[in-house]
Amino acid sequence: MRPLWLLTLLLALSQALPFEQKGFWDFTLDDGLLMMNDEEASGSDTTSGVPDLDSVTPTFSAMCPFGCHCHLRVVQCSDLGLKTVPKEISPDTTLLDLQNNDISELRKDDFKGLQHLYALVLVNNKISKIHEKAFSPLRKLQKLYISKNHLVEIPPNLPNSLVELRIHDNRIRKVPKGVFSGLRNMNCIEMGGNPLENSGFEPGAFDGLKLNYLRISEAKLTGIPKDLPETLNELHLDHNKIQAIELEDLLRYSKLYRLGLGHNQIRMIENGSLSFLPTLRELHLDNNKLSRVPAGLPDLKLLQVVYLHSNNITKVGINDFCPMGFGVKRAYYNGISLFNNPVPYWEVQPATFRCVTDRLAIQFGNYKK
Repeated sequence: MRPLWLLTLLLALSQALPFEQKGFWDFTLDDGLLMMNDEEASGSDTTSGVPDLDSVTPTFSAMCPFGCHCHLRVVQCSDLGLKTVPKEISPDTTLLDLQNNDISELRKDDFKGLQHLYALVLVNNKISKIHEKAFSPLRKLQKLYISKNHLVEIPPNLPNSLVELRIHDNRIRKVPKGVFSGLRNMNCIEMGGNPLENSGFEPGAFDGLKLNYLRISEAKLTGIPKDLPETLNELHLDHNKIQAIELEDLLRYSKLYRLGLGHNQIRMIENGSLSFLPTLRELHLDNNKLSRVPAGLPDLKLLQVVYLHSNNITKVGINDFCPMGFGVKRAYYNGISLFNNPVPYWEVQPATFRCVTDRLAIQFGNYKK
């Protein structure tokens, strides 16, 4: 049976993340099975089998840094007040947890010999300096969590094996061209909570990446950044200062199925902008300054969820959500939020929501001046 402390560790780490992801903590799967079981969260080959952890015998089980907890190939050294990365870490370690310490620098040989490391957790330290070769030994690293530190730039020479990078809540102001060069497996980047402005993204900064998920929330963006990866399925830009969506802003993101633009200052969405998102299923436009329902929603045949609450919408037309006629929209809405808008809901025609699965899926009312 897996020990209770391991379960506690995984729960604590998952609560620190800004969003949930299926198969997220498959850190302790056998190396021979590639330790991955979620096709949506990895660019690597996957397997459907999960081995019996108790049958896996670690090669260097006697090695464990002082004060840390080690079991199988998981080394937990969190909340110990560490100033540096500890020595004597077993070479067969696959998950190294160093969160909530006082580490300020990653040195050249800090991870020497850890060629099997799959996940490295450095969240909530004081890291401001990373040697250019610090990550060189980590040839199998797929998940790097280095959020809540003092970084002013993206770490150099990230491992080519990397699938997921979480670097939110740092001090990064610039994403230079080439910083992600060679990262062909990367499909998830979380970089919100940095003081990034639109001018901070150099042209070609994301060249070569085939991301599925990108989050740049809680930054200083005034518009949708240019030249983001065309492969994106999810783009989250909430809690910024975006004021408008212009026609060309969404031109290259035809694969998006979830777009998060809540908590901005959007007053205008240019007609035709949403037509470039034929696979969109979920649209977040809550907590903005829209005065009407965005044009083009009826043409999005797969759209199922629209968040429009907490805007300045005063009128909802009979064809704002549903296409004219019948049998045109393939996916019925299962969620439309319009609460906290000054729209007189008693004036809205019932036929307005003819392509909604259930009346409980519509949220009205609760408007306060």
